[in-house]
Amino acid sequence: MSISVLQKAPTPDKQNRRRRERRMVAVTLGLSLLAVGAIAAWVVGPAYLAYWNYEPREGDILFHSSPRTRLVNAIEKVTGSRKSHCAIVARLDGDWVVYEAYRGVEVTPLKEFIFRGRDQAFAVYRLNEPQQPHVPAMLAHVHEFLGRPYDARYRLDDEKIYCTELIYKAYQRATGGESLGQLVRLRDLNWQPYEETIEHFEGGPAPLDREIITPDNLAEAEPLRLIYSHRFSVGER
Repeated sequence: MSISVLQKAPTPDKQNRRRRERRMVAVTLGLSLLAVGAIAAWVVGPAYLAYWNYEPREGDILFHSSPRTRLVNAIEKVTGSRKSHCAIVARLDGDWVVYEAYRGVEVTPLKEFIFRGRDQAFAVYRLNEPQQPHVPAMLAHVHEFLGRPYDARYRLDDEKIYCTELIYKAYQRATGGESLGQLVRLRDLNWQPYEETIEHFEGGPAPLDREIITPDNLAEAEPLRLIYSHRFSVGER
């Protein structure tokens, strides 16, 4: 024997209540999406505008603040500058890219480099016009280092390469020995509070007599001028 259960159709009041509930859910979801979009636009929008406003030129040198790590924190505090990483701009197969010593010496899309920086802050320096003819040779020498591993010990040999060393050496070789920025010794920087970190990456005592080229020293090189900055104050180290 089967029993059939008759279900009553929803009353008009129930139907209206359900419609109102669906509308409230839709409105709430829509407002939430608008809020998320507004926050994203507020956070990232200025960086996109800065990216599109910047008119790249081969040989431009870009600086940014790398995402925080133990090593990045030490670099910025030891040198007294937010500029903890740099790269050089090139045109490759019609696209704007940078050459950088990051995980190793590699090619990175320009947009990726800019948006990888902390707060998407970046500063662009350009060689003065008398030095512009050196750019093709600089890029050729940079290309010779592709694939070399990153040097967290910051030595000026060619076995491993760090970011400022890549650009410093490329300019030096392109110009027949001219320097782009002043080399400094570790002992002349604020190394003492970060001695443990330095010794960790060095695998031994801090090499106080080692000469290095810091991002800040590179940016202050006489042949360079600041041409564009986003979220870096003019004159900020």
